[in-house]
Amino acid sequence: MISDGNDLPPRIIKKVKKHGGAHGGAWKVAYADFVTAMMALFIVLWVMSQSEKVQKMVANYFKNPIGFSNKGKDILSGDSKSIIKIENNSIQDARATEMKILKEMGDKLMGEISANPAFKNISGQIKIEFVKEGLKIEIIDSARNLFFEIGTAKLTKEAFMLLQKIGDELSTLPNKIIIEGHTDSRPYVNGKDGYNNFDLSADRANSARRALTSDKLNEGQIDQVRGYADRRLRDKADPFSFVNRRISIIVKYLDKSQ
Repeated sequence: MISDGNDLPPRIIKKVKKHGGAHGGAWKVAYADFVTAMMALFIVLWVMSQSEKVQKMVANYFKNPIGFSNKGKDILSGDSKSIIKIENNSIQDARATEMKILKEMGDKLMGEISANPAFKNISGQIKIEFVKEGLKIEIIDSARNLFFEIGTAKLTKEAFMLLQKIGDELSTLPNKIIIEGHTDSRPYVNGKDGYNNFDLSADRANSARRALTSDKLNEGQIDQVRGYADRRLRDKADPFSFVNRRISIIVKYLDKSQ
């Protein structure tokens, strides 16, 4: 029997009504983006209203959030005590790192001087120590070896070579340099027109400056030249001691806190 197709079961088509416009989910994504943008804007405005130090701390946080860990909470909470603590820790860390670099430079310098036969007789007259302003390198007279001719600011050949060597080493650092001249308490007896130990110590400090900058050390790295006469005695118990006659070279810390 041939069917004409009228006996097929009816086909039922169900239409699903979709909600569009305000009844869809797209607006939620757009709203979330808007809220995120507003939050970012308020954070930027808050950061802009803070001090330069706080701005740097926030910038450092985003550069290295792992390193800050929970410290970032203190910045965003506005806890000034916590911020000061973080800043102090940063200064201390920077100072410790710089002291390590300066110490390594000092140890290297002393090693090279001790190994150089030209400085065999005077290597024991060099002292290196940390002071408030930075690393201090002192070359100190002894009874056997003088760095300046008696009563003058003229360096001996060994002293000039030594200062030149120190200057070459300091040229590898970005730090500013202070040069100090010191005398013992013996009055300057050969002076004319009131020339005294202040003049002599200042002239010796300038002689040291010229030796330091005679090769690699740039003149612009010199920050100060000081003449103290006998006002900063190394051996206060014996004002006439040889150890009071010296040149001090201070490698200043890079940061402003002393």
